[in-house]
Amino acid sequence: MATIKRYPWLSHFLGSPTGYAIHLQKGTVRHEGVGQAFWFRPASSVLSEVPVDDQELPTLFHAITRDHQDVSVQANVTYRFSDPVSVASRLDFALQPGGASTAAGREQVATIIGQLCQSHAIDQIAATTLAQSLERGVSELRTLLTGALQANARLQSTGIEILGVQVLAVRPESDVERALQTPVREQLQAEADRAVYERRAVAVERERTISENEMASKIELAARRENLVAQEGANARREAQEQAAANLIKAHAEAERQGIGATSEASSLRLIGEATAAREAATMEVYKNMDQATLLALAFREAAASLPNINNLTITPDILSGVLAGLFQPAGSTAEQPGLPGGLPSTGR
Repeated sequence: MATIKRYPWLSHFLGSPTGYAIHLQKGTVRHEGVGQAFWFRPASSVLSEVPVDDQELPTLFHAITRDHQDVSVQANVTYRFSDPVSVASRLDFALQPGGASTAAGREQVATIIGQLCQSHAIDQIAATTLAQSLERGVSELRTLLTGALQANARLQSTGIEILGVQVLAVRPESDVERALQTPVREQLQAEADRAVYERRAVAVERERTISENEMASKIELAARRENLVAQEGANARREAQEQAAANLIKAHAEAERQGIGATSEASSLRLIGEATAAREAATMEVYKNMDQATLLALAFREAAASLPNINNLTITPDILSGVLAGLFQPAGSTAEQPGLPGGLPSTGR
């Protein structure tokens, strides 16, 4: 933006690097160019500043398609002032006393370019249906508007150069747009549902695979456990058989040992019995040849060992006479005494 400093009779102008300054004094161009600095008299001078940088002009307008549908077109036009002198002579870019340019020139340019874009776009959209406009309207309008604006004689004569046109959107009314979006939205929803179902099917398949693997692992573990139980049973049976065989061998050994002991004991008893019988026979043989008195003495001796203690003994005359008679009886006499068997006298206590 240019800067103007005012003094009592003169003013000083200092231009900007993007503004083309034009100083007219009494209809004659005294100064022009970019970045100018000069003195001038305000009473007899007219100053204009035309921007020489690229300008962006957004535009929005409506059009009717062939099937009577309203669409909105959003575009952006890039332009610049190629002939600032012609622009300043045909459009109002005068500077205010403080150095600010008026907005009239920019508004005039926006009106001219906007009307040209709208007129060409309406003609193009009116020849197409809504579906065609939405499908290829952006590219067709961009090509059409770029060629039409660049070849426009009024813009060329004014010194306006069109650098490019960008059509940003061609959109129908909101209700129609929602109606058009519904099939696509439903299709996308169906695709999303199918993807969800496919993911769920894959998850179910994976869960089934995991379950089968777990079941196979359990079956394998059960089979191994069965083999282990069978092996343990076989080991237990073998151990029991071995233990039974060992016990049988031990019992046989014990029976043989007891048989040998019983045989030995029987032999010993038989020998003892035979010895006892022999001794008894010998004894009887000896007793057979003894006399009665000797046998009686021996009998008394044997009986005395088993009789209880006798504290008092009463000998009657009958006993004493019998004993004395026996003692003095001649040898070989077998007369028996009355009262005792074998001729023994009776005794009394």
